[in-house]
Amino acid sequence: MEKKMVEQITSMEVDFAQWFTDVCKKAELIDYSSIRGVFIYRPYGYAIWENIQRILDAEFKKQGVENVYMPLLIPESLLQKEKDHVEGFAPECAWVTTGGSEKLEERYAIRPTSETLFCEHFANVLHSYRELPMKYNQWCSVIRWEKSSRPFLRHREFLWQEGHTIHATAEEAKAFTETMLNVYADFCENVLAMPVTRGRKTEKEKFNGAEATYTIECMMHDRKALQAGTSHYFGDGFARQFDVEFTDKNNKKTNPHETSWGVSTRLIGGIIMTHGDDNGLVLPPKIAPIQAVIIPIAAHKGGVLEAADELLGTLSAAGIRTKCDTSDNSAGWKFAEYEMKGVPVRIELGPRDLEAGQCVLVSRVTREKKIVKLENIVEEVTAIMDEIHNALFERALKNREEHTYTATTFEEMKEIASTKGGFVKTMWCGDLECELKVKEEAGMSSRCMPFVQEEISDVCPICGKPAKHMIYWGVAY
Repeated sequence: MEKKMVEQITSMEVDFAQWFTDVCKKAELIDYSSIRGVFIYRPYGYAIWENIQRILDAEFKKQGVENVYMPLLIPESLLQKEKDHVEGFAPECAWVTTGGSEKLEERYAIRPTSETLFCEHFANVLHSYRELPMKYNQWCSVIRWEKSSRPFLRHREFLWQEGHTIHATAEEAKAFTETMLNVYADFCENVLAMPVTRGRKTEKEKFNGAEATYTIECMMHDRKALQAGTSHYFGDGFARQFDVEFTDKNNKKTNPHETSWGVSTRLIGGIIMTHGDDNGLVLPPKIAPIQAVIIPIAAHKGGVLEAADELLGTLSAAGIRTKCDTSDNSAGWKFAEYEMKGVPVRIELGPRDLEAGQCVLVSRVTREKKIVKLENIVEEVTAIMDEIHNALFERALKNREEHTYTATTFEEMKEIASTKGGFVKTMWCGDLECELKVKEEAGMSSRCMPFVQEEISDVCPICGKPAKHMIYWGVAY
């Protein structure tokens, strides 16, 4: 089996980018379409997104968020209303110029994001402070005409959710911005087993039109950073530009304060690059489309298929997403196939097992075999899934901690970037010139100013001026 898997998937140590592409294709997550940069989500890949969507949507609703759906097209005149915003997205916009056989009087952008549409809607429906806050979210696709593309990481069309809320006060909006960032962070750690660093983006890296952007940053197996989710505080800038106002408790017209927050199918890329290995995908149990697969051994022997089907019913009734593979493929082929697809738990059941009233459980992470009694199967599978989640989290955390370095000079920063990779923690004066210098000479971008600050030194290692913040740097996807 080991040899078979190596033949199918490039080793991540040999070529990480090719390994990633191999996993996406061989695990049947994605396929290429006839348009460059536009991908097809295959059933298995889309099922992962459905589980992410289901869990996150429930968390959003706990925060009082309601789902809506905005139009696909944005009139150019509407997009132009917010100067900073449109400048940031203009190079990536795809435009509709013809309707049927007629040339349109005005170009329509296929949404790259929907701030302008939400603001137009808020302006139409908001009247009184009694209607606030308005907390909306939409699950949709957006188009950004990227110059290069990679499965899940950079699509011209990708799936995401975008939340948009308006609040009566700046304090309430700022608090909600951080609340939603924490929802994302908790989801990544507690569901996806991906440790995150929470912090604020620099002025250079913040969202176009935002007053502040907050981010969760994750480290992938190859030590590069992935921005896994962002939450933005807009202040009242968008509201003023789009004439969104309400009558407050003092009967005065005022503008609400807005937030926006989102995650996308890029999370699936993060799962692959955080947890995968040379045998393929490794899925955290809570989002795995198949949590346990039953492989009947010597299925032609009497009673094996019937017992496997009964086991399937027991696990499914307990809420464990289970598949029983009764195909005529060999057991070895099945072992390799479901290992490549990252199924957390494999259950082997043969004639001897039936005689002993037991089965064999195999963990995708440790590959250790455990003999368990059939009467305890639900508890045993649940326990091993918890063990897998914890093992994945600890392994990813170890990778991050072992490849996070502290630097006090610019020479140290450049050496770490060129020889080790990973995150580099330094102090920073806050000046754009230093940020650009790090990008140009060390090849690293600023990732975030973490909420938990450390006093590494008193000065900025790039220019020697007094330091204002501790900051993380890294090479990012």
